[in-house]
Amino acid sequence: MKATGPPATPNVLDLDHELAGHAEHLQYRWDNYVNFRREIEQNEGGLAQFASAYQVNGLIPKPDGGATFREWMPWAQEAQLIGDFNGWDGNATPLTKGDFGVWECDLPPGTIEHGSRYKVRIKAPHGGWVDRLSAWTRYAVAEARMDATYDGIFWNPPANERHVWAHQRPAAPATFAPVIYEAHVGMATEESRVGTYREFADTVVPRIAAGGYNTVQLMAVMEHAYYASFGYHVTIPFGVCSRQGNPEDLKYLVDACHAHGLVVIMDVVHSHVSSNEVDGIAGMEMGQGDAASTYYHMGERGYHKLWDSKLYNYGTYEVRRYLLSNLRYWLEEFNFDGFRFDGVTSMLYHHHGIHRSFSGDFNEYFGTDTDVDACVYLMLANELIRSSIPATSTSLSIAEDVSGMPTLCRPVRDGGVGFDYRLAMGLPDVFINLLENVPDEHWSMQNLVATLCNRRFAMEKTIAYVESHDQSIVGDKTVLMWLLGPEIYTGMSALGEPTAVVRRGMSLHMMMRLMTFFFGGEGYLTFMGNEFGHPEWVDFPREGNEWSHDMCRRQWSLADMDHLRYTHLQAFDRAMLKLEKIFHVLEAGNHFVVSMVDDERKLIVVERGPLVAVFNFHPSESIDELTVGVGRPGKYWPALDADDWKFGGEGRVAWFERFTIPEPYPMEVGDRPCTMVVNSPCRSAVVYFNVDDWPDCEFAPAIEEQKVHTVVELADSTDGAIGTVM
Repeated sequence: MKATGPPATPNVLDLDHELAGHAEHLQYRWDNYVNFRREIEQNEGGLAQFASAYQVNGLIPKPDGGATFREWMPWAQEAQLIGDFNGWDGNATPLTKGDFGVWECDLPPGTIEHGSRYKVRIKAPHGGWVDRLSAWTRYAVAEARMDATYDGIFWNPPANERHVWAHQRPAAPATFAPVIYEAHVGMATEESRVGTYREFADTVVPRIAAGGYNTVQLMAVMEHAYYASFGYHVTIPFGVCSRQGNPEDLKYLVDACHAHGLVVIMDVVHSHVSSNEVDGIAGMEMGQGDAASTYYHMGERGYHKLWDSKLYNYGTYEVRRYLLSNLRYWLEEFNFDGFRFDGVTSMLYHHHGIHRSFSGDFNEYFGTDTDVDACVYLMLANELIRSSIPATSTSLSIAEDVSGMPTLCRPVRDGGVGFDYRLAMGLPDVFINLLENVPDEHWSMQNLVATLCNRRFAMEKTIAYVESHDQSIVGDKTVLMWLLGPEIYTGMSALGEPTAVVRRGMSLHMMMRLMTFFFGGEGYLTFMGNEFGHPEWVDFPREGNEWSHDMCRRQWSLADMDHLRYTHLQAFDRAMLKLEKIFHVLEAGNHFVVSMVDDERKLIVVERGPLVAVFNFHPSESIDELTVGVGRPGKYWPALDADDWKFGGEGRVAWFERFTIPEPYPMEVGDRPCTMVVNSPCRSAVVYFNVDDWPDCEFAPAIEEQKVHTVVELADSTDGAIGTVM
């Protein structure tokens, strides 16, 4: 059978006719991708082989007890390997320059032991000698943990100290919608210190699984010398962050996530690298003109002025090899299931998105401002992720992009960049602006719906969220801090009646999350602790706060104390996510109907999958008999009630209320064929489910027998035995 190659023209041009005016640009991008794929097929034998350089570069143990060392340093005049094993200055091991500027040596058995420290000593073009970390360093440590000089560690533990994998990656279901728990291991302890991978695995992972999340996104895994960078000023791309443990500890954590059925992705930072030359890969650039250029662009193009960091040259053969090998390393050595790519907007454009406001005009995305080399690299990266993880397992690739570039989340085979999802980065900004500047009695329901629906429905998928780590960083406030002000500390006791401020804040905190989850995207995300309204922003230890950890931790116990209202918010978050487990809300994709948007009465009614959600944002006016439109006749029960007592509400929707729809009649309410009459409490939301969509379950009798209010409460009382809606 004759093999078929990639199509001559990217399929996205046929799939999305809005792109027709930019066919030349998309064709140019596609041709660049296809040509490079052919080049590595001819030179390397394929993408996987091209991305396997981590197996032979750096300090690699050999089966006989020796080791090899290889480093690409085309600008070096001389090079040596130094460390504990040869007395550092006393007996340096010389490196020999081979083809393509690669320096190497072979260490006989018994020369170097597990845990030995090492560096590369290099004679630079200017004639001076410098000591540097290998770009391929797997593990490095520093004496002073927050801001210090690192040494590479030869990681080759004996068999009894190596992690033995016990659990498979989560199997790929027919459909999968990520419900993501964004987490930072170091700040995940209640104590004022850096937490560890093993502590996180044993104490936090079970909480995540119990909360209803199906995906863990781990931040700050790649080594970074400056802790306060939140892990985004990476110094050693292949290095496991040593503050939190060693490589075996990280494997233990990933394995623990898989044991709970959780998909695990990591924040990968390929958009830039720390300018710290002493502690990281930035030191592998001598800056002696183009001849000395290795990983980065030279001059202004190689420097991000807002981040004070270096920028990779994505168009070069060896940089692509290095970065793709980095991805394969994390996927294969640590069994990660994918990545959240940081700073994608900076990668996509020569202007890096600095001082740019994207309007949605396609000319902003496809033109001379676009870095086609970076686009091609990301296409290769996403193709590698798909091919590295078995089709029977779940893989995931997410872009942190604020620009909204079309085709970013279309498959590579169609000519897209290949991400599965993009983050809806504009949503938190809209919510914060409302909380800061607009009293909620003046919120526009039309604008809220427009914001939540502002995405390319049919073509690309979005992860929606109210707040991530970005909204928690010092200098900003979490959503609950905006809502409650000082009462986040003084008003959260559940032993008495809540103040008006607390009642409003609790209600809006839940409603904003529910509407964002319900129809804001095809996936959902929260940053750890925000699900229960953690009462502090995030401030890492730094000179400005006298290196304090007091605001770089999570007080889990607050959510576990029945006498505090934080437990109500946690209970609501778990109940909300149970809607996905039972009803597959997010898996319904973009199939939803907004049937009512009433600015005067502050009402929004949305149908998604088998559910109908009624939101009443009015601060004071409840509606006892609200007629809303729905898609089908049948008997409707509450599935989730944000006003439930157990969520700190007032219980204004009686558990015994049943809603039966009369015979269908068209075009009466919101262009829907049927209607039902419901009780809509002010500043609250109720989600309803049509019993007829669950034909195999004695649903109504179970509700009456259990004397429970909602479907999610029934699921709790029967330990999930009611099953799921198919």
